[in-house]
Amino acid sequence: MTLLWLGEDSGTHFPPLDQALNEPNGLLAAGGDLSTERLLSAYTKGIFPWYCDGQPILWWSPDPRMVLRPDQFHCSRSLRKTLRKAGWQITLNTCFDAVIDACAAPRYEEEGTWITRQMRTAYCNLHCEGWAHSVEVCFDGELVGGLYGVAINQVFFGESMFSRRSDASKISLFALSRSLDKAGFALIDCQMHTPHLESLGARTLPRRQFIGQLQRHCNTLKKWQSALISVDELRN
Repeated sequence: MTLLWLGEDSGTHFPPLDQALNEPNGLLAAGGDLSTERLLSAYTKGIFPWYCDGQPILWWSPDPRMVLRPDQFHCSRSLRKTLRKAGWQITLNTCFDAVIDACAAPRYEEEGTWITRQMRTAYCNLHCEGWAHSVEVCFDGELVGGLYGVAINQVFFGESMFSRRSDASKISLFALSRSLDKAGFALIDCQMHTPHLESLGARTLPRRQFIGQLQRHCNTLKKWQSALISVDELRN
């Protein structure tokens, strides 16, 4: 099957999801741009961008899809023990740039990053317009973990997380899950399966079911009126 190339003048058009490749899983189209309008259109259709420097923009919709229901985050005994330590602080949208930069830093097993300069600019624009959000986890005043993603109506589309201290990224996802559950969100999109996400309560959904959830819970462009619960609330 020939991969569809999107021109920058193609508006928010994407091919039908049944045209996504099986190998690599979910690759749907290439090209286009990372404008706010195209990104919001992509997310509501179950599509996201993922590519590296030197590649065109690549658009994906894998099958199955990894998702976490906000009320089903698995908080282990060890994580609760970690949370009981003094010094933790959790904030929302206080340093989006720092979080995305930390997520973009190469991991020990990787040589590069998929968060290109173009991607960084696009998501910082989404943040300035109220669509993208960051959760920051600090310990004794130092940023040690966090995540960022895009919230549309009742769905949060997770993009990346980082950790510089044991359990810091887990704490950020736990805080996000509890906060989204309190706000009536239905789903956190985690994109691709990993054993780490599965251990935290995430599960896979066939793409058809995932799209059905989006049609139900992401059918209007509504922003999240951001509010984050406190560390003390997580400890309860």
